[in-house]
Amino acid sequence: MKEYVMGNGAIALGALAAGVNLVAGYPGTPSSEIIETVAKYPHAGVHLEWSVNEKAAMEVAAAASYSGARTLVTMKQMGLNVAADPLMSVAYIGVKGGMVIVSADDPGPISSQTEQDTRRFAEFARIPVFDPSTPEEAYGMIQDAFTCSEKYGTPVLFRPTTRVCHAYAAVEVPDHFEPKAYPGFEKDAGRWVIFPRLSYANHGRMEQRNAEMAEDFSGYARNSVEGPTSEKAVITSGVSYPYVQEALKALPPVRLIRIATAYPFPETFLRQALNGVKEVICLEELSPFLEEKTLQTAGRHHLPIRVSGKLDGRVPANGENSVELSLDIMRAFLGGAEQSDAPDLSDMPPLPARPPVLCAGCPHRASFYAVKRAMRGKKAFFCGDIGCYTLGNAMPLDMVDTCLCMGAGITMAQGLNHTNPDAVCVAFVGDSTFFASGMTGVVNAVYNEADLVLCVLDNSITAMTGHQPHPGTGRNMMGNVVEKVDIEKVLAGIGVRTVRTVNPLRLEEAIQVVTECAAEKGVKAMIFKAPCVALSRPEGKCRVDAEKCVSCGKCVREIGCPALILDQGRVSIDPNLCTGCGLCGQICPMGAIGGENHA
Repeated sequence: MKEYVMGNGAIALGALAAGVNLVAGYPGTPSSEIIETVAKYPHAGVHLEWSVNEKAAMEVAAAASYSGARTLVTMKQMGLNVAADPLMSVAYIGVKGGMVIVSADDPGPISSQTEQDTRRFAEFARIPVFDPSTPEEAYGMIQDAFTCSEKYGTPVLFRPTTRVCHAYAAVEVPDHFEPKAYPGFEKDAGRWVIFPRLSYANHGRMEQRNAEMAEDFSGYARNSVEGPTSEKAVITSGVSYPYVQEALKALPPVRLIRIATAYPFPETFLRQALNGVKEVICLEELSPFLEEKTLQTAGRHHLPIRVSGKLDGRVPANGENSVELSLDIMRAFLGGAEQSDAPDLSDMPPLPARPPVLCAGCPHRASFYAVKRAMRGKKAFFCGDIGCYTLGNAMPLDMVDTCLCMGAGITMAQGLNHTNPDAVCVAFVGDSTFFASGMTGVVNAVYNEADLVLCVLDNSITAMTGHQPHPGTGRNMMGNVVEKVDIEKVLAGIGVRTVRTVNPLRLEEAIQVVTECAAEKGVKAMIFKAPCVALSRPEGKCRVDAEKCVSCGKCVREIGCPALILDQGRVSIDPNLCTGCGLCGQICPMGAIGGENHA
């Protein structure tokens, strides 16, 4: 049957078609929909979980692969850093059942802190990486990745990028999926227990295996050459490949070399593809990986070829590629030649700018505002974290002074406290991030006698990446109701003596709790608990009483809710956006905003 699915859906269906037995991961755009797609299709016999973080997912999957099961691990490129510790070791240990790790890269970056390139990580870990160009290809290629993993006994990285993950296409899939039969775990301490002597021996085997794999990849059908014999050629990969194909419709024919397996690099294939070529341009996103590998190949074999790309500035060092950009780059590379029937690619209107904002009625806005009011007039530093609440940095809230990586808000607040003891140091963390990487930071704070205020923004979901459950929600991806992990009890168990829970939409109460906590010494915690507005909306809408409103604009200036509109000096509320949370009514000095249902 044919299914019209997102690229992430194609990856999920490809894994099911490959007989995957266990799927584990942590939500992270652009990879989140992979696990969600598996959950939507019949998957009897497949264990499915949102793990507490990427490291946990990697370790769960590794053990299952030791048992001979086929496993899939999903994350975004930043999550690969979290999972690096077990990944580096399992690369040395090896696997029995196929183990594929999807690390979705985010050129742009569109929703990430960095433009990290997973191809670099593959080379660093000495494991293979597959680089799909389209959703249709991703469906088949991930099945190839499982085959490769089992053939060589190695974990395999699979590297889609945002535009592959979120594009849609029709893929032909079986009418049912059958998980692979596997033998189960067999004890063998000489294979599964990592010791220096074993690592030393396996390192040598890895390098020998990679040389064999490079030759194998040189015959891989998805590494391809198109176009005529020419003195100039384009080398590309990933989503840049279809961009280049489209752009070439407006240019004279030229040799097009596509690399689908960036590591181990298929050097024999490239040498053959470069026969007769005198100049190449490497058109790729993120790092100049293919460009460097091409330079190494040319140098090692004394090929008289000029290699261009990011390193000589002919291709941008950052950001996404596109058809238009590819066309401009190749026109310059080919000397400006252009076919007379070239399509016009320049008449598309520019996309409107849409900066990210907290949703109307988001309880995080109320949490930030309560802390801001309580800290007014005090020297205070606000350490943010990764999630919807990173948007607390925007004006007029301006409540995020630092943001580094998941869970770092808690530990960075400690660093600021130890070097700025005269300031109140506040750390914000979401409920999902608390479980993923925040708890160790709290342990560190208690153990090392930090003086900080911890604000857990508990909206009972993993909101930014698509409302996935977590240990505090009481349900898991197997569809089971489970015991909720109580954040308040966890904090108390760690040793935080003051833990207060408050609804941030009860503004004055929330301000009072913040004030009282900040006055204490040591580690204090407040749990701002209110559900994500996308899941649970209050009934009713707020409205402005025109007779009472004096157009002071305080409601707009103080919280910046997108439902509040200032038009020719008059304030109104957009009923299509308003959720009736009532925060603006509690701010208005004239009592001119009503109709809300206070929490």
